[in-house]
Amino acid sequence: MTSIKEETIVALATPNGVGAIAVIRLSGPDAIIIANSVFKGKDLTKQDSHTIHFGQIMDGDLLLDEVLVSLFVAPRSYTRENVVEISCHASNYIIESIIKLLIKKGARSAKPGEFTLRAFLNGQLDLSQAEAVADLIAANSKASQQVAMQQLRGGFSNQLQALREQLVNFASLVELELDFSEEDVEFANREQLKQLIHNIVKVVGQLIQSFELGNVIKNGVNTVIAGRPNAGKSTLLNALLNEERAIVSHIPGTTRDTIEEVLNINGINFRLIDTAGIREATDTIEQIGVQRTMEKISQSALLIYVFDAAEITIEELNNDLENLQKPGVTMLVVANKADLLNEEQLLSLPHTQSAIIISAKQKRHIDELKHKIYSSAVKHQLNGDETLVTNVRHLEALQKTESALIRLLDGIDTQVTSDFLAMDIKQALHYLGEITGTVTTDDLLDNIFSKFCIGK
Repeated sequence: MTSIKEETIVALATPNGVGAIAVIRLSGPDAIIIANSVFKGKDLTKQDSHTIHFGQIMDGDLLLDEVLVSLFVAPRSYTRENVVEISCHASNYIIESIIKLLIKKGARSAKPGEFTLRAFLNGQLDLSQAEAVADLIAANSKASQQVAMQQLRGGFSNQLQALREQLVNFASLVELELDFSEEDVEFANREQLKQLIHNIVKVVGQLIQSFELGNVIKNGVNTVIAGRPNAGKSTLLNALLNEERAIVSHIPGTTRDTIEEVLNINGINFRLIDTAGIREATDTIEQIGVQRTMEKISQSALLIYVFDAAEITIEELNNDLENLQKPGVTMLVVANKADLLNEEQLLSLPHTQSAIIISAKQKRHIDELKHKIYSSAVKHQLNGDETLVTNVRHLEALQKTESALIRLLDGIDTQVTSDFLAMDIKQALHYLGEITGTVTTDDLLDNIFSKFCIGK
């Protein structure tokens, strides 16, 4: 059976579609030889790494395209294998013809994420860095790009490696005790081990807590704009986006279905959802719209409740706030249509202390509202060097690590034998190793890399 490292793979590394240039990537021991067999120009097998060469791709006597070929000689490449990247014209016919020709010459089609999988298997990246590659490709904001880049450069990995090394040192001493179990000796100082575990639990706990912000940065924040009909929800959506996205009318119930747009504030994406007004529906369609509003609120992380400051009564407001508050959903209360009230009326508004008073129509205090929206999701100033957990798999592994360490602390306090301590240390090391790939299974790797795009 042929080993994965003995095969040369090929795939389109750029997106399908109309464009000027496409890049076809080859990786494997025969990448340069295969490319050279179809390339008319310099002898690629005699060229230096990290050089680019102009020439033609020939299928026998048939000219397929004029191309630029980039050479990366092992181990100085992304996969640590021989890598060739062929920059050709982005015609689907040309791309397919070149890839078919390379396969005929001995390559095979790459599977999703197989280039990055090879980078991991060859020690170029650890598993958390490999996952950061996919996050970087999917990054749709400045913050998500910075977090993915920090992880790709090894910030998260280095922190975990330091924790593992400390645990390994003590694990070896505990294992040594097992070899001399009949002599009843202790090589691992229990107080020092206890202090070390407390320190590691603190760091692991901070990483677990960072997931709340990391998830926000990676996936954005589901944000629902809700309120009674004619409260100005659609006008507010337009003001936040600074464009006429939603239809605005003085007629109550104009919005019958949800409207979704993305608002980026300081690098964080908020997926704004303008919903149908909440009231007793007058027809079936409006009833469906109100039902969808309530569903969207339950699924959101942030609710912007908008009320008409000139019309709503205290009873109506309190009733809405009570009915709309959902577990796990942060609510911002926004008093709209401040342009219709004088200063005395503004001061007498219910919930004046907590409500954000705006005029969506005149775009007054919209920047203040944006700041409140941002601070509701980001509790502190983002630091470019800060380690944030953004991956659910990493979160679960850290939680299991924390549980194993807490069991270890309990074992030290109750003076359990060395073999039980060794077992808990091994479990903690196992779960930390799952994050970086020190511990892996074929199923785990298949699950991770199958989510990558082909060509990466």
